[in-house]
Amino acid sequence: EREGTGVVIGENGLILTIGYLIVEADEVSIVDSKGRTLAARVVGYDHATGFGLLRTITPLDATPVRLGDSATLADPAPVMIASSGDDNVSFAFVVSKRGFSGNWEYALDQALYTSPPTLNWSGAGLFDRDGNLLGVGSLIVRDATDEETRIPGHVFVPIDLLKPILADLVKSGRRAGPARPWLGVAADEVQGRLVVVRVSPDGPADR
Repeated sequence: EREGTGVVIGENGLILTIGYLIVEADEVSIVDSKGRTLAARVVGYDHATGFGLLRTITPLDATPVRLGDSATLADPAPVMIASSGDDNVSFAFVVSKRGFSGNWEYALDQALYTSPPTLNWSGAGLFDRDGNLLGVGSLIVRDATDEETRIPGHVFVPIDLLKPILADLVKSGRRAGPARPWLGVAADEVQGRLVVVRVSPDGPADR
């Protein structure tokens, strides 16, 4: 079981979250601001960005947020992180914008790094001072800055990466074009070297 946050971005209960919360899910449910539990279904998932889309089966009483412009966001910049839970709003700064690669899933040319860290970051919405959505929370890291003094924080997937593929995800569940190729190898960095830590059964690397 996995639990996280989603952000309503479209009519008829269209919700954006981080994909690892819903990938291969058998059942999905949404708890709204009034505490009601609503059934939902997975609409789409994008391997390249890690975005996931849901839609409630019954109507959701919520106003969709506005999508912001993450490309023009400067660092440092004050932001708000909205997530599920009792302490569901916290304030932070975008402390760097640089690449990110996750050995399990996706690589981003430019991700948004924020600090200080907060709770319930998975799928959390990153907002500017005008309430526009800038990104979706992915994970916690020790090095939110790329300077010598490292500080902990979070990685957010920029919302600008969603805009060109949103229509495709809603229509067919994936971005248009050829499927992304996979070798079926998971690697990790150990003492400056890459080490293969897992080979997917029956994948190209296994064969």
